Amino acid sequence: MSSADLLALSPLWIAAAAALVLLLLIAVKRQFGLAAGFSLAAAASGLVAVFLCARLAPRTVTSLVVVDGYALFFTGLFFAAGFIIFLLASSYFRPSAERREEFFLAGFVALLGASVLAGSVHFVSFFLGLEILSVSLYVLISFPLGRRESIEAGIKYLVLASASAAFLLFGAALVYGETGGLDFASWAARAAAGAVDRPLFVLGVSLMIVGIGFKLAVVPFHMWTPDVYQGAPAPASALVATISKGGMLAFLFRFFWIIDIRRFPSLVLVFALIAGASMIVGNLLALRQNRVKRILAYSSISHLGYLLVAFLANSTIGLEAAAFYLVAYVITMTAAFGTVALLSPEGADADALDDYRGIFWRRPGAAAVLTLALLSLAGIPLTAGFLGKFYVAAAGVGSSLWALVIILVAASVVGLYYYLRVLVVMYARPREPGPEAARSPGPRRSYLAGGIGLAILVLLLLGLGIFPSGLIEMIKRTVATLAGVVHPPGA
Repeated sequence: MSSADLLALSPLWIAAAAALVLLLLIAVKRQFGLAAGFSLAAAASGLVAVFLCARLAPRTVTSLVVVDGYALFFTGLFFAAGFIIFLLASSYFRPSAERREEFFLAGFVALLGASVLAGSVHFVSFFLGLEILSVSLYVLISFPLGRRESIEAGIKYLVLASASAAFLLFGAALVYGETGGLDFASWAARAAAGAVDRPLFVLGVSLMIVGIGFKLAVVPFHMWTPDVYQGAPAPASALVATISKGGMLAFLFRFFWIIDIRRFPSLVLVFALIAGASMIVGNLLALRQNRVKRILAYSSISHLGYLLVAFLANSTIGLEAAAFYLVAYVITMTAAFGTVALLSPEGADADALDDYRGIFWRRPGAAAVLTLALLSLAGIPLTAGFLGKFYVAAAGVGSSLWALVIILVAASVVGLYYYLRVLVVMYARPREPGPEAARSPGPRRSYLAGGIGLAILVLLLLGLGIFPSGLIEMIKRTVATLAGVVHPPGA
C-alpha cells in the first residue's frame, strides 16, 4: 500500500483510531463530557476527511476495497448521521447513568463497519465489514446493561444475526466453488461468460440474499425489527435504522451492479417479491401498533421495500433515486428517534402513544420536529420524503415496474393512517389529571446537544424538500463513478 492509499482510507482510520482513543480514555478516567466532545470532534473530522479524500478517488486499495465517489458519498452520509446521533446521545444519557461512554466507542466501531461495506469489492472485506458492524450493534442494542428489555433485544439480535451470517457464508462458499474467486468482478466475469453452473451460482447468491435480507429487515426476514427497536435505547435504534441499513444498502447496490442482476431473472423476481411483500406487510402491521418505536420499526420495513423498487429499476436513474431516498430516510428516521430520545424520561423511552398525548401543549418544539419527521415518512410535499418517493416512483415507471409502483402508491396511502394517528394524539388536549400525565415524558437535564441535532435535521428535511438540486447533482456524479468503473447501463 502506498501513502496515497493510506490517505484514501483516512475516514476508516479516523473511525478506528477514535474507538481506540475512547477505549483508553474510559480505562483511565470516566468523564462523559470529555468522551462526548471527543466523539463529536472525531465524527466531524471523519466527515472532513471524506471531502479531502475525493481528490484521490477513484483508487483501488489492494483487491479488497475501492475508494471512489460512490464509497465516499455513503461514508460521508454515515459520519454525518453518526455526528447527529452522538449529539442526541449526549442529551439522552443522564449524568446518573453508569457506563455511558461505551455508547460512543461502539458507535465508532459501527461507523467503521458500515464504511468498509460501502467500499467492498471482495467477499472478505464485505464479511469483515459486516461482522465489525454486527458486533457493535450487539453492544449498542443491549446498552445500557441495567435495562432488561435492552438485554433481551440484544440477545434476539445476536441469535438471528449469527444465523444470517451462516447463510451468507454458505452461499458465498457455493459461489466460490463455481467461480474459483472471492472478488465480485471475477464472479461477474465468470457468470457473464457462461463459465459457471448457473443454478448453483443463483442458489449461492440466493443464500447470500437471506443474510442481506436479515440486515435490511425486509419481509420475510423482518420479525426481529420491532422487538429490537423497542428494546434498544432510542439513539441505538436510530443507528440501527440508519447507519446499519445504509451500509448494507450501499453494498447491495454495488454488488448487484457489478454482477448485473439483469442476467438472472430469477433473482430479479425474488427481489420484486421481497419489495412488494415489505411494502404491504410493513404498512399493514404498523396499523395495529400502539407504541411509537414499533410503528417506526414497521414503517422502516415498508421504506426498505420502497428502496428496493428503485434498486430493481437497475439503471443509473434507479441508483440515483435509491441514493436520494436513502439520504431522506436517514435524515427522517434520525429526526423521529431523536425526538423520542429527547422526550424520554430516565430509565425508559417515551414509547406508548399515551406518552405523547397532548405533547404539543407542553413541548411544542419537539412536537413540531416529530410532526415534520412523520410527514416526511408519509411523503407529504415540501419534505425530503416526498421527493424521495416521487423519485423512486419515477424510476419504477421508467423501468415499467408497474405492479411495484401501484403497490408503492397504495401502501403509501395506507401509511398515512398510522402517521396521522400519532399526530392526532400529539395535538389532542391533554387530560389532566390522569394516568397519561403521570406517564408523560419528564423534563431532561440537558437539551442543548440534542436540540442542536434536531435543528440540523429540521433544516435538512425542509431544505432537501424545497431545494434538492444540490444533492441530486452530487448523487448523479456519485452514480456516474460507479457506472463508469463497473459497466455502463445496458452493457
